[in-house]
Amino acid sequence: MSSRPAAGGGRWVVVDPARLARWVAGFAERHGPPNTTVGERGLLLTAPDGATAELSPPPGAPVTETVDAFVAAAVASRRIGLLLARKGAVAMGVAEGERLPVHKVDTRYVQGRTAAGGWSQQRFARRRDNQAKAALTDAVDLAVRLLLPQADRLDAVVAGGDRRAVDTVLADRRLAPLAALRADRLLDVPEPRHAVLVAAVAAARAVHVLVRDPDRDPAA
Repeated sequence: MSSRPAAGGGRWVVVDPARLARWVAGFAERHGPPNTTVGERGLLLTAPDGATAELSPPPGAPVTETVDAFVAAAVASRRIGLLLARKGAVAMGVAEGERLPVHKVDTRYVQGRTAAGGWSQQRFARRRDNQAKAALTDAVDLAVRLLLPQADRLDAVVAGGDRRAVDTVLADRRLAPLAALRADRLLDVPEPRHAVLVAAVAAARAVHVLVRDPDRDPAA
């Protein structure tokens, strides 16, 4: 479980689906039994002391009206397409629950920035841009081969890495079925490698909870 400040106040808490029931029980113990309603982002828990916790369902999971139904939906096995892209590296796969039976990692050299000036700097910049474009072309082709045939069986597509690179890949008209399934969530990942892709499965399945507590209780 991790936590970070939220824009506009409160904090985001990231909870593994398997621990969600325990987390909700702890929230109730600290703040009192909450009322449940459907909020803007998902299931809103409002405690007697004014503390709130809004549970955003994982990509592909429905919004439900009760905690039990929400937990059941969060832990359910779903097929999630993963697309991670950053600089010259791309990693893609299809997760089935916690497993990753389909996956591929590809890298292409993209030159880093140079301190040289003048003509040399312009030449290196053009070369770097061409290398980056070629890497994204390869990423599109990989997505067509690996993810597109799975599109009609996916519950959602979760992207990660560099937003511009991901947007460029999914802008290809052939990948429109995948773009239509894209979740709002963008995973913050380092340069994609197999281990990064494996870790992304848990990040894609996690429940994001927006906690607002008048007392700013750090244990919530």
